[in-house]
Amino acid sequence: MIAGLIELKRTGEEGLMAQLTSQLRELIGSGRIGRGRVLPSSRQLASDLGVSRNTVTYAFEQLAAEGYLAASHGRRPVVTVDGGERIEAVGAATSRVRAGTPRLSPWASKLKQADWPMSYLAPLKPLRPGHGDFREFPNEVWARCLRRSAVRAARRELGPVNRPRLREALAHYLATSRGVRATADQIMILPSAQAALTLIAAAVITQGDEVWVEDPGYPGAAAAFRASGARVTGIRLDEQGMQRMPGIAAPTLIFMTPSHQHPTGRLMSLARRTEFLGMSKPGKTWIVEDDYDGEFHYDSRPVPALQGLDTHGRVFYVGTFSKAMTSDIRLGYLVVPPALVSTLEIAQRHIGLIAASHVQEALAEFIADGHFLAHLRRMRRLYHARRDHLVEGLARHLGEVLTVEVPSGGIQLVARLKRGRADQAAVKRLVEAGVETRALSSLALGRPRDHGLLLGFAAWRENEISAALRTMASCF
Repeated sequence: MIAGLIELKRTGEEGLMAQLTSQLRELIGSGRIGRGRVLPSSRQLASDLGVSRNTVTYAFEQLAAEGYLAASHGRRPVVTVDGGERIEAVGAATSRVRAGTPRLSPWASKLKQADWPMSYLAPLKPLRPGHGDFREFPNEVWARCLRRSAVRAARRELGPVNRPRLREALAHYLATSRGVRATADQIMILPSAQAALTLIAAAVITQGDEVWVEDPGYPGAAAAFRASGARVTGIRLDEQGMQRMPGIAAPTLIFMTPSHQHPTGRLMSLARRTEFLGMSKPGKTWIVEDDYDGEFHYDSRPVPALQGLDTHGRVFYVGTFSKAMTSDIRLGYLVVPPALVSTLEIAQRHIGLIAASHVQEALAEFIADGHFLAHLRRMRRLYHARRDHLVEGLARHLGEVLTVEVPSGGIQLVARLKRGRADQAAVKRLVEAGVETRALSSLALGRPRDHGLLLGFAAWRENEISAALRTMASCF
């Protein structure tokens, strides 16, 4: 295909050999033809370009002299440099095209200012928040489900993008474990919980609509709603999570994490949940309940989902399998208010937020055969012990520096700085020392009011937590 990248002009001041040399040099320098690529023979390239063989031979010899090619008698030339390497050649003029700054939307132009997603994503180190322990996942069992689903795929007819078996299994699980009231056809299977927020925003947000989110809170929610043109307002927290705003008109949408507030882990009471439902007018104010880690509750009976208390179809319920199973499963789900089911099904296909059908079928089998609940029971015990181990270690090693807010469940906790507000500087120092945390101030929507560290405990074994605590103590 190299000949297709070259365009020689038969009429012009520059000869064919000079044109060919210059264009090959540019293709190699720009990376279009990479290091190690074997070029066509001079005879073949000459035939493809409709020029004499001597023209190609002279071009190859010139580029070999400049260091771009390795050429020997009887062998096809090989590229010896990577794109972008600068080679100084006597008498060789290199043309460089300066790329202009691309024009971006106002939303996209602000993405680099946000600390979401986290900028130090690889490799995974203690005590990064937001993850379960993929090492404890029954991968062999899951692999068998995937294999069986892949084999059956050849016999499966093209069906709905939201597989009925998984929808039915989820409807039963959510009703019994979280008190969600929904039929199977209200459940949509999506590539992630973030995809669910994107879909909701596309369906119900109009440019300029007001949206309330928790402050501090989950940055992905603000990002999804801002992308749809919403005016996002941060609502402060108290000991029960998002505060009510009496006397202020309800917005178009309210986003909250009532079961374990992100990031603090605070639990919203039934009375507070009822108050929020009372202020949202059916068809005018929607509530998005993100139950990202609702499977993990340790100290008391879990409070039923806000969605289960709703009798007027005002609540979207969002969940994910990445915390309960493994982060690379790439499956989330959305329980849709009945009045919006048909609209969101069309929007899902229009935007292309569709999960692989064979993975959906495998997960339906994984749930139906009892593997999912068995895994959850085991992980609840394990994560509970890890939470307590981290809390005890923080008190012993860092009690003079940090105040720990112990969550009733979830997979992470907040440790607030007793003195000073330099949590981002502390995070930078800890990351350099090998301990990954997140600054609480980075999760603020506006000017930070809270300063501390967000620490994950679920993904880390007790010996790993202990080693991370020792490193933290030495850093502080």
